[in-house]
Amino acid sequence: MDTQKKSGTLYVVATPIGNLEDITFRAVKTLKQVDLIAAEDTRHSKKLLSHYDIRTKLISCHEHNEAIKAPKIISHLKNGLNIALISDAGTPSISDPGYQLVTAVAKEHISVIPIPGCSAAIAGLSVSGLATDAFLFLGFLPKKQQKQKKALEVLKNETPTLIFYESPRRIKNLITNMLNVLGDKKACLAREITKLHEEHIRGNLSEILKTLEERKKIKGECTLLVQGGAEKKAINQEELKKIIFERLPANNLGTSGLAGQISKEYSLSKSQVYDIILELQVKINHPPKNC
Repeated sequence: MDTQKKSGTLYVVATPIGNLEDITFRAVKTLKQVDLIAAEDTRHSKKLLSHYDIRTKLISCHEHNEAIKAPKIISHLKNGLNIALISDAGTPSISDPGYQLVTAVAKEHISVIPIPGCSAAIAGLSVSGLATDAFLFLGFLPKKQQKQKKALEVLKNETPTLIFYESPRRIKNLITNMLNVLGDKKACLAREITKLHEEHIRGNLSEILKTLEERKKIKGECTLLVQGGAEKKAINQEELKKIIFERLPANNLGTSGLAGQISKEYSLSKSQVYDIILELQVKINHPPKNC
């Protein structure tokens, strides 16, 4: 007879990001039926559980104790207990605690099942008016100015819609840095999603910044969605030579400067463009003599 006890399941349960009615029937049922709920903040989660008369025992699992709590939670799962993981709002592990625990549980070959629901990133994207066929979620960028600018520099040539989270205290600084690095792109600032004072500000980054600067105070967590860069058109060797040939007569950047400009514009190797410029300069300065 097989006496080995079957492991339980870890359910990653999405909870409302504001309006308590934005929870699925399946999420409520799961939270009622599991043996334990691992919550980011047990005091905060009690409001939601009380609203739906969920009396399951709560344990703490947040970013500061997640690594320490993981072995104990795994032990419970191996003993056959089913556990739900929730964060204060939205989907656990998406810019919220949960990644370390999910990774540790999966390594033990224990079942991890998502109970999908709210996510501020997806909710904001759906009403942003920006392209939705491809998007890149960045969450919170580094707080320090230089590190943030470096992170934005990396994103300059990304073509999908960019999605960021930011606090109301730092949102104006983030937009200012974006203007300096990415340019005045189309964007949408989603604030207080699903809550009483929900707001979606659409326009260029400069327009959104102007709107925010006219306010004494900004409240609520912010989801900022920014238009991606235009996709670079592929260019063949003959087309490249034609472009260089047309620009050479009026070039005041020098060989290196022109090579840098064109390579950046068409996402090409600067050395490749440089060599073609030299080749064409020779032909222009020393045309073949007629026999």
